[in-house]
Amino acid sequence: MPYADNDGISLYYEITDPAEEATASDPEVVALVEGLGYGRWMWRWQRQRLADEGYRVVVWDNRGTGDSDEPEGPYTVEEMASDLEAVLDAVGVESAHVVGASMGGMIAQQYALDYDRAESLGLLCTSHGGEDAVETPDETQARMFGVPDDADEREAIRYKMKPAMTDEFWADNQDLIEDIVDWRLEGDASDSAREAQAGGVAAFDSSDRLDDIEIPVLVAHGTDDRVLPVENADRLYQKLSKVQLAVFEGGSHLFFIEQSEEVTDRLVEFLSHV
Repeated sequence: MPYADNDGISLYYEITDPAEEATASDPEVVALVEGLGYGRWMWRWQRQRLADEGYRVVVWDNRGTGDSDEPEGPYTVEEMASDLEAVLDAVGVESAHVVGASMGGMIAQQYALDYDRAESLGLLCTSHGGEDAVETPDETQARMFGVPDDADEREAIRYKMKPAMTDEFWADNQDLIEDIVDWRLEGDASDSAREAQAGGVAAFDSSDRLDDIEIPVLVAHGTDDRVLPVENADRLYQKLSKVQLAVFEGGSHLFFIEQSEEVTDRLVEFLSHV
């Protein structure tokens, strides 16, 4: 199992190489960055497709998640961006397209500000943080962090996750929901690590530095996001220079799962023109 080391913290990562027929002599690298508490499972809808398109795909577990170490929290987004740098250094790549969702989008922003290895950014369902960001609605926060006392482990995951999906998708895809619960039980962050990551999210604010990001950026968001409202995409779009905006009608916070083909098509289109 491959691990990178960041000042004594072991970080697990995996590489998906492109199919032989799609492989260039030196394939470009896409690094996928997880959201708050989520494990590597969250990229299963994009990972193979990107490899099929000829990219070398790196997925990794944020500190506190999956097979990576769980140091004492709280964590900062700067620390998690330094974890990504350690992973890409261990992989041995000079540059990478960095794609992050939710908290992963915050890590991607911080990474582009702190390091010079990012060739482009894909910022999905995320925010620049700070006072100008549109906060998570109180009702959603209550569900994400206030699970009923009598809920078992599976019920707790379902309870916290429901606002991240549209009601229609939730009702029509219960078999998939159960699979996701299984994947989350196997690979998500522990409760304490999730709280440690949440501390970093709460403190994050890149709003006054975004004009320092000079690489191409794709900002993508769903219009029906109940976790990080779509207005956050508009705010990112206004503050970035080399930016494209892709808004997905009816998209939830997990729009890259619910509308996976359309979202991945747009991401591939963006990457192919960077």
